[in-house]
Amino acid sequence: MGTTDMIGKLLCRIRLLLFIVVGLTLVGWASFYMKDSICFTPKYRTLLQNVWKSPLSEKKTEDNSRSPLVEQTSQKKVDLKTCPILSPKLKGVVPLMFPPNLTLADVEKKFPMMRDGHYQPETCKAQQKLVILIPHRNREKHLLYLLDNLLPFLQRQQLDYTIYVIHQAGNLTFNKAKLLNIGYLEVLEKQNWDCFIFHDVDLVPENDFNTYYCDSEPKHLMVGRNVTGYRLRYKENFGGVIAMTREQIAKANGYSNNYWGWGGEDDDFYYRVQLGKMEVLRPAREVARYRMLFHTRDAGNQVNQKRWELLKNVSKVWKTDGLNSCTYELLSIEHNPLYINITVDVGKPHH
Repeated sequence: MGTTDMIGKLLCRIRLLLFIVVGLTLVGWASFYMKDSICFTPKYRTLLQNVWKSPLSEKKTEDNSRSPLVEQTSQKKVDLKTCPILSPKLKGVVPLMFPPNLTLADVEKKFPMMRDGHYQPETCKAQQKLVILIPHRNREKHLLYLLDNLLPFLQRQQLDYTIYVIHQAGNLTFNKAKLLNIGYLEVLEKQNWDCFIFHDVDLVPENDFNTYYCDSEPKHLMVGRNVTGYRLRYKENFGGVIAMTREQIAKANGYSNNYWGWGGEDDDFYYRVQLGKMEVLRPAREVARYRMLFHTRDAGNQVNQKRWELLKNVSKVWKTDGLNSCTYELLSIEHNPLYINITVDVGKPHH
């Protein structure tokens, strides 16, 4: 065998070895990528389409009470097709950003298309008209971070949404559940909403395949958080981010108004859903993931020492304690580009 033949065979072996090495490297990269972004696969997309192809998602609704912004573009949108349940703009897991010097003006510059907290897709008619209710007090930075990450998340989902922040005035004990009742009652007749989203201010979604749609049953969108290893802590956990229709909320009579301070109101709401003969739906754990923003316990939001006693009596009081017994004083309504702020006096605990 000549020297030239030996060199040729050696080069062939080197090329083959390099080909194998490159192939294994690409497979490794793909495996790593798919581990955190499983939603990109056609198989996973098909699975989610089957899960979310519910009668509620497909029903056609007539909107007879349009906002001025919608009215201006109604003629233009009359011939638009309905947006798909899973938007083609979804990216899956997107890095979250929390710049320390972020201001409201910074966020407003990023989303000039929003007016009065409202957005609707330009190229198709959204599946549902939804309203997002965010209870709030002393969490201005968290609100900025939530808006900065949530707005592009919702727009990639091609949703027609309006954001309301329900702000508790004063420094008395915080009552998140009552704020959500108030928010619901205040916005109920403002639009023909298909879906209500109850959203904690310190929870930022990580995966945009976790679509903010209402379904045929109440939907718990936050299955896991980073602080709990992205797992559901217990079956009755029904807090963080909830999607429900008007009919579903009415069946539960909303939240209890009696949970002052931290803890218990979400478990109470879960029991109300059960008592209203409804089931809780949850998306796949791989997509229903949230980043919880770090914070210390707020003054005025101390642990509710009465929560266990209240939970024992849910079945006795849920029909009389809720939306039908919610009292408050409306102090102001402020229209901002990114959200509408409703400030209320929720009163104080009755001892």
